[in-house]
Amino acid sequence: MQILIKGARVLDPGSIDEKKDVLIDGGKIAAILDPSDALPSGAVSSGALPPGADPQDTADMQVINAAGLVLVPGLMDIHVHLREPGHEYKETITSGLAAAAKGGFTAVCAMPNTVPVNDNAQVTRFILEKARLAKGARVYPVGAVSKGSAGTNLAEIQDMQQAGIKAVTDDGLPVANAQLMRRALEYCNGLSMPVFVHAEELSLVNNGAMNEGPAATFWGIKGIPNAAETVMVARDILLSQLTGAHVHFCHISCKESIAAIRSAKQQGIRVTCETAPHYFTLIDADVKDYDTNFKMNPPLRSKEDRDAVIQGLADGTIDAIASDHAPHSKEEKDLEFDQAAFGIVGLETSLPLSLHLVHSGALTLEELIRKMAKNPARILGINNDITPGSRADLTLIDLDEKITIDPAQFVSKSRNTPYGGMAVRGRAVCTMVGGQIVFSALKG
Repeated sequence: MQILIKGARVLDPGSIDEKKDVLIDGGKIAAILDPSDALPSGAVSSGALPPGADPQDTADMQVINAAGLVLVPGLMDIHVHLREPGHEYKETITSGLAAAAKGGFTAVCAMPNTVPVNDNAQVTRFILEKARLAKGARVYPVGAVSKGSAGTNLAEIQDMQQAGIKAVTDDGLPVANAQLMRRALEYCNGLSMPVFVHAEELSLVNNGAMNEGPAATFWGIKGIPNAAETVMVARDILLSQLTGAHVHFCHISCKESIAAIRSAKQQGIRVTCETAPHYFTLIDADVKDYDTNFKMNPPLRSKEDRDAVIQGLADGTIDAIASDHAPHSKEEKDLEFDQAAFGIVGLETSLPLSLHLVHSGALTLEELIRKMAKNPARILGINNDITPGSRADLTLIDLDEKITIDPAQFVSKSRNTPYGGMAVRGRAVCTMVGGQIVFSALKG
């Protein structure tokens, strides 16, 4: 069936920002039309397609009235933990990809810290086959840097690339051995593939559980200094400069790291980075009553750090927004703060939380779509342009719908979020992957 999306504001940063009709056929964008244009030859017209027509289905075409909505390249979350294989009680590939679709994401990058670790082609192929059967968002697997993410020997990186990985990382753990990281960068540079960095110096973390500062002192919780992140950021900037390889820093949270990355970019060093919505919406002072839903890694930082994150997004230092979706069971969170698991779910809240940057004037909508769609695709070497002939991976957004975040309504298997009860404005109302609607909350 063909799909005609009528009257949307079509926004593809750097390419188009106009009210258009978009015809989808055979899983691809067939045409981009002015609302007054006739359908191209070969398209089926029911004769019931006047401007402002209500959504309707015919035997040959589904018409979506997108007036007042924004159509953007499919959002891409380049940092997600799907937990399968091994921890299906927290999340499965099927449930995670359904959560992604509901959040407006047409693709996610699955981190390799599964059981077994995705350090070989067999596990990579398993993930991709599970994703194919799920029929939700796409998965771009990320393989491990080292075998078992043990930080000792390089994993089977080229075999995994041939099987379908788009990057490598030992996310969840740093690559502590600088020589091993250098070899990984040199190897991946030859494969034209980025290395994602979990920047954490464990000796400085020293079993801390939240940001080092007045809030940690107040709650009597051992703190983690900013330097635990920035020391490793500085090391891997230098290794990127040495090898010429592309380093991508995950979940950047503090002002010193952002300053170091900004300086590296000004020197022409091949570095990119992401942050997560909790680092520009929350601070360590928001932690209350030992609520472990506020426990993540890196930890929530100070107001000064949050302001630096927002500035880094605005000036382009921070390339992407990623959820770091980290589902955990209630039993893993319902513990003493220092014993509970790090991490929160984020696929279903990332877009509404990030849209606050637009509503507050911190970013333009075009800049936000760069952070959530275009730049993630560029980092991975994927084309997600809205142009005729391109794959129809698209997201329709209602910028103004007001909702209250309700974890009970999540389609993720886990509920570990600090945002329950928060009022937000804007969300995805339709997610399309390869011309197939995988999520819809369209009215009418």
